[in-house]
Amino acid sequence: MKNYAIIVAGGSGSRMLSAVPKQFMPLKGVPVLMHTMLAFYNSNAKPAIIVVLPAAYHNHWTKLCEMHDFTIPYQLVAGGDTRFHSVKKGLDWIPDGEDAIIAVQDAVRPLTSPQIIDESYQHAATNGNAVVAVKSRDSIRQLKNDVSVALTRDEIYLVQTPQTFQSAQLKKAYQQPFDPKFTDDASVVEETGIKIHLITGSYQNIKITFPEDIAIAELLMKG
Repeated sequence: MKNYAIIVAGGSGSRMLSAVPKQFMPLKGVPVLMHTMLAFYNSNAKPAIIVVLPAAYHNHWTKLCEMHDFTIPYQLVAGGDTRFHSVKKGLDWIPDGEDAIIAVQDAVRPLTSPQIIDESYQHAATNGNAVVAVKSRDSIRQLKNDVSVALTRDEIYLVQTPQTFQSAQLKKAYQQPFDPKFTDDASVVEETGIKIHLITGSYQNIKITFPEDIAIAELLMKG
């Protein structure tokens, strides 16, 4: 089977309090997105990389690649209005009917290890899909109609990326119309009746969302 990685880079800098989208912010001197791409490039899975980026930032990204002499092979695709539509545009570059495994990755998870990536592809090839997740370390409460209820912590998992699927599963799922309840690829595939398989992620596989996340990521990289 051929492996693909769709890296979705549609975020803005709003929660980072920055005019620069978070995928372009420097992490140890290199844009976050480059670290994420290199994790897949350096994995044993060696997927063909598809980067989905808002069209307005394509020129900026090209200049960053020139500045950092970043030359690994990838396909650049214009993103859509939502994450759902961006993933769908990435899928359009993968031939229909091809026996492939496709991982979908947040551009702003630069610390995903090649080991997790490889396990994700291997598990999906055998079981249909693999969604990286970790158990909650904290007590969890659900607030509904102004009433809070304790949930069983051992039953709560925090979902990460990559989320990896056999091509037929993912392509069929993304033929559905968009629904706001689709929060990630697993929720899109699950809507078609497919069972989702969780595999163990890492608490270091953080998502860069707030300004302090850059500092945390740099400390983890030093460790």
